[in-house]
Amino acid sequence: MTSMKIKDVAELDALYGAASPRSIAKEINYLNFEYQSFIEASPLMTIATVGREGLDCSPRGDKDGVVRVINSTTIRFADRKGNNRLDTLRNIIEDDRIALLFLVPGVGETMRVNGRAVISTSPELLEAFTMDGKPPKTVIEVKVESVYFQCSKALLRAGIWSSDLSVACADVPSAGAMLKAVIDDDFDANEYDKSWSESQKDGLW
Repeated sequence: MTSMKIKDVAELDALYGAASPRSIAKEINYLNFEYQSFIEASPLMTIATVGREGLDCSPRGDKDGVVRVINSTTIRFADRKGNNRLDTLRNIIEDDRIALLFLVPGVGETMRVNGRAVISTSPELLEAFTMDGKPPKTVIEVKVESVYFQCSKALLRAGIWSSDLSVACADVPSAGAMLKAVIDDDFDANEYDKSWSESQKDGLW
């Protein structure tokens, strides 16, 4: 197979052509009413960060909205209970650049936010993000530098919100099965899946 690698931006631009004017105009450096409303409707986002150990992209979800809009250039979200790898938080400490992608169930468009993040342990903020009597250990504040919506083509192609394309859990490897594939043979995948399913119900916050 002949290798045909794109090596510079000029070659890339020549292949794809210019971006449409509207795709450029939709990018702004603050949250207007429409962009804010979209973000406030989102219970799920992905977070991309970078640090000395490399890249990270991970999901975050919360009921009643995954982030809170403080003003036109500031949003905050809680770092809820997880596995304590802390990949996102470690990266933010080393490099405060952050990229967020917001999804709204049933909606084809997504919202992209790029900015700078800080990690806070302010008692007032932890109290403000308390859920079911459990405060998070930290709250992340993001200063918005650019924001724009992404058109629906990717989600339409994937059919992500179509019930007809829903995949049964039994058709993909479970968490236990994936762990067993990479750790010692004594690991009980079925028992792990059972206990994990039960613990998630009580340990979301």
